Amino acid sequence: MLSIDKALDGWVRRWRARVNLPLRVRWAVGGESGPQWDLGDFAQPRVTITVRDAAALPALLSPSLDSLGEAYVEGRIDVDGAIDDVLAMAHTLVAQADDEDRRPGALQRMVKAFTHNRKLDRESIQYHYDVSNAFYAEWLDPAMVYSCAYFERGDEDLATAQRKKIDHILTKIRLQPGQTLLDIGCGWGALVMRAAEAFGARCVGITLSQAQYELARERVAAAGLADRVEIRLQDYRDVTGTFDRITSVGMFEHVGLKHLADYFRLIRERLAPDGWALNHGITTADAHDGETPHGGGRFIDKYVFPHGELPHISTVLRTMQEGGLEPFDVESLRRHYARTLTCWSQTFEAKAERLRAMVPERIWRIWRVYLAGCAWAFEHDQISIFQVLCRPAGRSAQELPWSRHWIYAPRG
Repeated sequence: MLSIDKALDGWVRRWRARVNLPLRVRWAVGGESGPQWDLGDFAQPRVTITVRDAAALPALLSPSLDSLGEAYVEGRIDVDGAIDDVLAMAHTLVAQADDEDRRPGALQRMVKAFTHNRKLDRESIQYHYDVSNAFYAEWLDPAMVYSCAYFERGDEDLATAQRKKIDHILTKIRLQPGQTLLDIGCGWGALVMRAAEAFGARCVGITLSQAQYELARERVAAAGLADRVEIRLQDYRDVTGTFDRITSVGMFEHVGLKHLADYFRLIRERLAPDGWALNHGITTADAHDGETPHGGGRFIDKYVFPHGELPHISTVLRTMQEGGLEPFDVESLRRHYARTLTCWSQTFEAKAERLRAMVPERIWRIWRVYLAGCAWAFEHDQISIFQVLCRPAGRSAQELPWSRHWIYAPRG
């Protein structure tokens, strides 16, 4: 115990010399209360870290977002305090640690290239989305839209902003009654149901998640849309036929950097010659397709999205062109996703005990950190999100609209 006291005493002295945080660290290994250390001058701490396992010590002495996140998820530490305060202090600790470490390469972001195949992609999707439909329903909007909302004015509630996001996408692709629509990664079916009901389209939605597939089919049937909407448990590489319109929302993050051109080429092959397609996806702020900073990307890869890879928007545009698609309109929704994730995180926190009882403790901790951490990352330009509207490349310029007026014109 003496060596641990000495290590933490020195750690606290170094931190107090550089920052003054309302943060308390308590030693409670073995279930017994031990010493505690304060990293600032305060009457009451805003955040308290309770060390439950001595294996957490390296994460404290040399913190990164993945090491701290892992210690929390695995139960080596408990953290008490408002989630916004927890994230702010974690980022302060990690940023200071990075500033102190000036060894060559210490701050370089690693670019990973995962192997992607049908089996791994299916397992990765099911790991994330098959937690529990009831779990997701507690903190998503009633339509269960699990992607960035669109706050047209900025004062909408989440349900309204999610409906506006869907309408924004369907308006962008100029969806007309009677046209066919393929939605790659359809989630629980909200977009295809809206496309059929409000825009008169005939839709196919595909997913690799068994849980999403089953509930989406139930929802389609309950809405009386089974004659216009088909939900398939299907890999995007197995889709055949041609569609007037194609959408991909929150899906291409699972494709893999090496496969993006092939992914867009497949969309081009499935798209009618005069069709429109829209890709809505998360991107990294690193121009070289590297990880998000401070270990955040490593945490997400290990616990949230196995084998997920984020390209920079420049890579998206290049590989889209390589795949035979011509980008027409590019819109950043970074502020919108920061707000969306904040809404999700706030609901998650408000229902913390109910959600905690629904899933294993480890899963609850993962999603708590993930939602709040991603809200922070979007707010601080560590990751972004873009909607890219495109058409088959090589078409006559005479087929292109003169302006983007139709995208923002009021729907009548």
